Amino acid sequence: MWSRVLLAGAGLAAAAAIALPLSASAEPAPPPPAVPDVNALPLVSPVEYSVMNDRYFAFGTADGLTCAFDRTSGAYGCSGPIPAAPGGANVVSGGAFGAPGFTSAAQPIFQNLGPVKQLPPNTRMSFRTVSCTTDGVATTMCVNAQDQTGFVLTPSGSFVLSSNPLLERPEGTNPYAN
Repeated sequence: MWSRVLLAGAGLAAAAAIALPLSASAEPAPPPPAVPDVNALPLVSPVEYSVMNDRYFAFGTADGLTCAFDRTSGAYGCSGPIPAAPGGANVVSGGAFGAPGFTSAAQPIFQNLGPVKQLPPNTRMSFRTVSCTTDGVATTMCVNAQDQTGFVLTPSGSFVLSSNPLLERPEGTNPYAN
């Protein structure tokens, strides 16, 4: 009888010891905000934004960024006063594959492009698998449909979209079915 009581007591103590650290743990970090479907926005003709003898498609934003697509390599990015950029970065760029990254440059990297045309708010410019948009105030984003990477630049926080839902997903889930 006592052995059952002791065993039950030990089991309750073990359960309490396990439950206590779980209840004291911090809340998980909130997920990044949902990114709107950039490809649902009206498309502008990138030809109208061609610069440097058609080597680049480039556009400006209302908050002073210059964004460009390199027509040769498929690279894309924005430079200028990036709002709430990690480490005070003034450049964000990516290639045809993989997540983009933030960095700083001593001089604007797209200064040789010359004057660029402003992209109208809530429209998109696309080249290959990358589409970019701006809200005409202070938010700019680019998304690469190839691997679902890209970036969001906004005063409340600028960040990189770096996960590929086909590769990084909860175990047992199917990316092709909801």
